[in-house]
Amino acid sequence: MSNPLLSLSSHSLPDLDTTDDGRSRMTRVVSMYFNRAADVLNLDPNYRLILGLPSRELAVNLPVELDSGEIHVFPGYRVQHHVAMGPMQGGLRYRPDLTLDDLRALALWATLTAAVADVPFGGSMGGILCDPSGLSSQELERLTRRYVVEILDIIGTERDILAPDFSTDQQVMAWIMDTYSMHARQTVTAIVTGKPLELGGTHGSHESIGYGVWCLLDAALSHLGGKPAQTRVAIQGAGRRGGAAAQLLHQAGYRVVAITDSGGGIYRPDGLNVPEALDYFARAGSLSGYLEADAISDAELLTLDCDVLVPAYLQNQITADNVNQLRCRILCEAAYGATTAEASEALDESDIYVIPAILGESGGIITRYFEWVQNRIGFRWRRHIVLERLRDYVTKMYHNVVKEAEAHSVSLRDGAYVLGVRQMGRDLALRGIYA
Repeated sequence: MSNPLLSLSSHSLPDLDTTDDGRSRMTRVVSMYFNRAADVLNLDPNYRLILGLPSRELAVNLPVELDSGEIHVFPGYRVQHHVAMGPMQGGLRYRPDLTLDDLRALALWATLTAAVADVPFGGSMGGILCDPSGLSSQELERLTRRYVVEILDIIGTERDILAPDFSTDQQVMAWIMDTYSMHARQTVTAIVTGKPLELGGTHGSHESIGYGVWCLLDAALSHLGGKPAQTRVAIQGAGRRGGAAAQLLHQAGYRVVAITDSGGGIYRPDGLNVPEALDYFARAGSLSGYLEADAISDAELLTLDCDVLVPAYLQNQITADNVNQLRCRILCEAAYGATTAEASEALDESDIYVIPAILGESGGIITRYFEWVQNRIGFRWRRHIVLERLRDYVTKMYHNVVKEAEAHSVSLRDGAYVLGVRQMGRDLALRGIYA
């Protein structure tokens, strides 16, 4: 039986980035590997049907008064995928190219990542169709608070916990926490993760995905053979994900040779002065104009001769058009959907060692779990404890996936999906199907 995601229609949003059959490119990738894993496991067709579908989708319209006095209605969405493993959790993104199909794919990926990382969460994902760069801070606050009110009935500390994603940050999480708390008539810190430290956030939250990437690369080098000082790394992205990864890898002795952001990028074959480059980025808002390295584009970065390539920014970056030009030894995806289905299939046949986004994104989900636990017990762990526990989780996860891949003679990507689908199916079987 095929994954039902393949036949779902994108009925509510114009899909701006689809394949020929109308599906979101991200949906096609996650569906393809979900079905492959289900085939390997000989998964019960009824379980495949249930696990492949979101458990709930909510569409809302958000009337917001702009600073001009005009009322604008923004479409908003929350997709909740799977609840068998525990409360759901997932990001909230503000994007002008948001699609409902993408949210479905991201919610499923969040469930798979939690399952592989052995975190007791299901996956969810939400978003608002808007261009945040064209809205003032006051407009964004009104939009955020209205969104929370409209989804109030389906979120909660034991239902669905929100987290930052593209174009949302600690401040957005603080607005969400405050709005939810006002309606609950008490302060509810655990309704969001990734919030300011002063409001119950956790140490290590900002760099969690980058820290996870560092842990994965340490584990991969130990497994495959290699030393950080001899490892050249190119990173697409200079923000929370890519910038944090670059800083941590540089500190650990890796040679970070290239970084790009939306405004341009920089390359230095003998290694960048990463702290200086990121300081420039923080001041200028772009790496463009940085004079201590050569200018480079995203397209050029992806095809650099390097040991490790880390796409940590946008979806659909590695495609059928450029996959055969990749010259990295290890591809460590730090963004869901960074590689299209066609490119993923080509990579399956290549010599490139792919660390999939299910692993590359795991540092974020694991740290969200840590923050949620701390909020619920009312005690904040010290920074070194958070990071030590994060490294333990990521390292154990990597080796579990390696064992799974070797047991079934499949790639690391397929091994991650097999482990995730098995864990999801196990929990569903233990709980049973209420009908």
